Amino acid sequence: FIYLFNSNITVGKNGVPVAENFRLEQSTIADTVQAGQVRVKTLYLSVDPYMRCRMNEDTGSDYLRPWQLSEVADGGGIGVVEESKHHNLAKGDFVTSFTWPWQTAAILDGDLLQKLVPQLVNGRLSYFLGAAGITGLTALLGVREKGHVAAGAQQTMVVSGAAGACGSLAGQIGRLEGCSRVVGIAGTDEKCSLLVQEMGFDAAINYKKGDVAKQLRELCPGGVDVYFDNVGGDISDTVISQMNQNSHIILCGQISQYNKDVPYPPPLPPDTEKIQKERNITRERFLVLNYMDKQEASVLQLCQWIQEGKLKVR
Repeated sequence: FIYLFNSNITVGKNGVPVAENFRLEQSTIADTVQAGQVRVKTLYLSVDPYMRCRMNEDTGSDYLRPWQLSEVADGGGIGVVEESKHHNLAKGDFVTSFTWPWQTAAILDGDLLQKLVPQLVNGRLSYFLGAAGITGLTALLGVREKGHVAAGAQQTMVVSGAAGACGSLAGQIGRLEGCSRVVGIAGTDEKCSLLVQEMGFDAAINYKKGDVAKQLRELCPGGVDVYFDNVGGDISDTVISQMNQNSHIILCGQISQYNKDVPYPPPLPPDTEKIQKERNITRERFLVLNYMDKQEASVLQLCQWIQEGKLKVR
């Protein structure tokens, strides 16, 4: 079975994706595996916010190729090798790729696959698409490269989209790297409770209830030093208004803006931009793929924290 990006219905830059933007087809794959190839069975696929950008003719990013109409969708995936003609891969090996086709089975170029070691994540293979994959790398490298966190500096971090795959890790990593206070922003009481009780956040705000600015002032009395921004829009404007002089925004995502026809990263409103400039707040686009020279060491660090129970994963 394969999922295809459907040519019959257009999302457009200002549209919300719906199931009808895709179609499911049954097909067959080649009987013969060529030299250097492997036949794999798909075990896990990762569905991520950035994929909305791939539903536009112009993704807004040099590194993202748009999905082509009536072609198989692709993204992060994990599978098991069922037949191999590649020198470094054998039947039974678990493998991953950032461009895995949305198919139940496929024949892939072995050189484009990375072999996985399940023991590194206590056998939880799906973690290699999350906490020990691109998601975890984004959280860890975002904090380290753009957050300017220093142990003992008594910094306060705020995370928007805090209960999401990346945000929930970013807050925990902020703490592990030295932040003295971590506050999350999420959309339900259940998520907020999870962040505080299971993931070690000091506090969490349900942005759908009450006055977010007032709650932020109460929970971050010394202001905000580091902001891990996953959402953009009104929430980010509110956080930025309470950020300290020489503080830092980790510009990870702007999910509230992905269904709108705006450039990436979206420009700030004039009042917010004025605050950013007057307080010398850094806000630089962050691309985890620019730091792949640090991938191996960073993945090992994430796996160590997972094994030690220091990084909680849902």
